[in-house]
Amino acid sequence: MSQIIYLDNNATTAVAPEVLEAMLPYYRQAYGNPSSMHSFGGELAHDIEQAREKVAALFNAQNTEILFTSCGTESDNAAIRGVLEAYPEKRHIIITRVEHRAVLSLCHHLENRGYRVTYLSVDRQGRLDLEQLRLAIQPDTALVSIMYANNETGTVFPVDKIAEVVKERGVIFHTDAVQAPGKLSLDTQRLHADLISISGHKLHAPKGVGALFIRRGTRFVPFLIGGHQENGRRGGTENVAGVVGLGRACELVLEHQSREREHLGRLRDRLEQGIVRQIPEVLINGDPEHRTASTSNVSFSYIEGEAILLKLNEYGICASSGSACTSGSLEPSHVLRAMGTPFTAIHGSIRFSFSRYNTEAEVDRVLEILPKIISGLRDMSPFWTQFKKKK
Repeated sequence: MSQIIYLDNNATTAVAPEVLEAMLPYYRQAYGNPSSMHSFGGELAHDIEQAREKVAALFNAQNTEILFTSCGTESDNAAIRGVLEAYPEKRHIIITRVEHRAVLSLCHHLENRGYRVTYLSVDRQGRLDLEQLRLAIQPDTALVSIMYANNETGTVFPVDKIAEVVKERGVIFHTDAVQAPGKLSLDTQRLHADLISISGHKLHAPKGVGALFIRRGTRFVPFLIGGHQENGRRGGTENVAGVVGLGRACELVLEHQSREREHLGRLRDRLEQGIVRQIPEVLINGDPEHRTASTSNVSFSYIEGEAILLKLNEYGICASSGSACTSGSLEPSHVLRAMGTPFTAIHGSIRFSFSRYNTEAEVDRVLEILPKIISGLRDMSPFWTQFKKKK
């Protein structure tokens, strides 16, 4: 296999060298338990608080508003379950049809336990109608959970405006912002969300660590019950190395985010323009004006996305057919279904997602290989043959 070209950064990112360097001492020398009475372990509590300060800076928040978790899925579950536990009399939840499975599957689970869930629709570009949201809020609505940026298409939801609608009715608002760091502002003074989820491995920190912003004054019941860690809001011995790594990664986001957005946008546009120029019958999915710079979701009509991925893999090119959490499924993307993507295109959808470590040379290599792959697969497709005959 040739050298790897990794264009699946919405699934996970490489740990930044600076992050790894910050973490290593906690595996080698400073391996104590932060809850210990002795200084060898107990001094690590100070390092956790320093990391919390760095994560809080990313959110422009107070240190006490940051809760460390194990991942984005836990952050989402903790936010939703924590609010529902705090408001047991309220049995209604509002989400969108294009949420990540961490939210969508949890809400399916909650429906089986007597909660009512409203699933808001999106249009062909993945956009939400705020009037639909306004009408969906009911007296017993406990929570609205709407993602900041879609993990499959990159479509960005107007979280600040959504928060205004939700807060007018006195309802708690959570946003899954796992795909936002480095691409969008997480300034909580502007977004006005009550709870915000992020995940370390999406921003060049390691897997196994995440964070949840909980705005001061928001009622919240702990999801994990155990010890006194995290001020009693999450039991369990802290992942010190992971927490320190997440703190360092958040520092890097703040240092590089303006340059990074420009770099990612150039790579995305270069890829999409090359695809449209060289390959017929393609669709670029998502809102063209409000989309993360890192994400390009392209539908190649009349062929299967899995076949495209397998061919790309032969050349060492890593991409995805959607969310990494559902990549083993033969079902078409629930996001693209909700957007009304045509049947002839939905199965041939590929997501390319970029990081600060990708280069224009890598994009050019993809544009050299991809048209040949698409042409070869279409030559074997009876649907493509029928389409050409009709033309």
